[in-house]
Amino acid sequence: MNEPWRRHSIGLALAAAVLCVLVAWFGTRAMTAIYLDQAEMRGANTLGLAVTALRGQLDRYEKLPQLIADQDAIKELAGRPRDQTLVDGVNIYLKSINALLESSDIYVMTPDGTTIAASNFDGPTPFIGENFNYRPYFQDAIAGGHGRFFALGTTSLKRGYYFGAPIRVDDVILGVVVFKVDIDGIERSWRGGDYEIVVMDPEGIIFMTGRPEWMYSGVEALTRERLARTSATRRYADAELTELPVTRSTTPEGLDLLSIAGADGTREYLAVTETMPEADWTVKVLLDTASARAQALTTIALLMLLIGLGTMGAMTWLQRRARLAERLQVQREAQELLERRVVERTADLAAVNRLLEEEVGERRATERALRKTQSDLIQAGKLAALGQMSAALSHEFNQPLAAARAYADNAAVLIERGRFEDARDNVQRISKLVERIGSISKHLRNFARKPNQKLGSVVVEDVVRDTLEIIAWRLKAADANLVIDLGPEPLVVRAGSVRLQQVLVNIIANAADAMEGLPDRDIELSARSIGDRIAITVRDRGPGVPDAIAERIFDPFFSTKGVGKGLGLGLSISYNIVKDFGGELMVERHPQGGALVTILLDAAEFAVREAAE
Repeated sequence: MNEPWRRHSIGLALAAAVLCVLVAWFGTRAMTAIYLDQAEMRGANTLGLAVTALRGQLDRYEKLPQLIADQDAIKELAGRPRDQTLVDGVNIYLKSINALLESSDIYVMTPDGTTIAASNFDGPTPFIGENFNYRPYFQDAIAGGHGRFFALGTTSLKRGYYFGAPIRVDDVILGVVVFKVDIDGIERSWRGGDYEIVVMDPEGIIFMTGRPEWMYSGVEALTRERLARTSATRRYADAELTELPVTRSTTPEGLDLLSIAGADGTREYLAVTETMPEADWTVKVLLDTASARAQALTTIALLMLLIGLGTMGAMTWLQRRARLAERLQVQREAQELLERRVVERTADLAAVNRLLEEEVGERRATERALRKTQSDLIQAGKLAALGQMSAALSHEFNQPLAAARAYADNAAVLIERGRFEDARDNVQRISKLVERIGSISKHLRNFARKPNQKLGSVVVEDVVRDTLEIIAWRLKAADANLVIDLGPEPLVVRAGSVRLQQVLVNIIANAADAMEGLPDRDIELSARSIGDRIAITVRDRGPGVPDAIAERIFDPFFSTKGVGKGLGLGLSISYNIVKDFGGELMVERHPQGGALVTILLDAAEFAVREAAE
């Protein structure tokens, strides 16, 4: 069965190869012609816009020279060209008109071609005193006509289009007014496109182009006659004229092709041409044919790809038919073998099913044991959390209760001495401490989850003052001195006042414990603004934090104190509270000895202090 399939495949491959050759030969020419026609249409549109812009620029100034020539001041100057007062007045007048009309230059010439007044009289290269009688625009205007001429200025060395108009006084021509128009702005707008626009004079010399290297190059051969005519009018002053390395050709459809050699190699252009008889110009739009030819080749490649895909599809279909026939034969043979093996496999499957049932039973028993173990672990976790919470409550209530007891003992002594006002003040402080115990209890209930209270603006000075009310007894017991430096300006942080107070109480109490029995028992508490954050630091003179335990310092129930002197929860609770505020809590060894605890919190705007958190 494979032999017929091979014969059909070879035939299809040969047919596809012949078809690809025909498409490549004839299709390339046809598709190139189509894409060149499309490029010619785009070029014609571009050419129309370019010619319209040029004509609009020239038409804008066409009537202006005669209007200026008809001015009384101009006629009076033509009659008295040596009157310096008239010359000065006309110079200023021409300069103002030139600025108003945004032209290049305006000047007045006597019948012998000498310039006697100009808009650039005060410029670096004034025209006054220059003789331009060799210019066609002067010759046509002095003869009574309208002078038009494009040239490179011999004095300014700037390109421009010149309009000349005669100055008539009682039907006698006494001079010429010349109007020079700058068209560089139009030329600059041609740069950067996917086409090139060139403007040529009657001798075929390019004087406007978006390609600077083509400037003053002749598309036609620069014969002696052409160079002589150009030199007689000094159209391009002393500019060097060269021949553009161009080769002409024509497509079968009659399209004009130009191959121009340059520094980057030879490029082929499709040329679309239109003449401007009123200016004696020829305008060409040159479109690079590389894009059109690439599109044609891409289209041919796609057609050949489709032919290849079609051939492969046909060959695949033939191959599938051959394989189908073989497969049917194999299936008939396999069916007989399958029937024999079904009986054998049925017995094997029965044995496997029994093994699977036993395994399922074992897995179910294992799953029940796993669920019971998980339930036990959850219950154990709950009991551990309950134990930690009880310990935390004991730790947090111990300090305010001790302060309350101290105030109560002081109140009893004051009452015995008859100092009832001072005793009343102590009782009020005890009441505030009881309120704070209630607030601490509420916050400790939420210690294991994110608190519900909203954060607000908290004044650091107020929190420090409230902290001293609780921690004063502990500082007195340790004979420690708290040195406070909060800076010259009030500092406001984004936090909760009671919870921030808890943090400071824990940190200051730890500092007092660390320095107990030492000669230097000064504790420094300071606060400073660092960018958009506030840093609150507490430094003691104790032994500091050893490097070996630095990483465990915030773990719950971890303590360096002796048995019965602490639960190891203070820093752990403080760390979580600061994290709730969106801040950072760091403990490190101070370079001069002792521990340095830093609280970094976001700065907030000053607001009215909340009564309670």
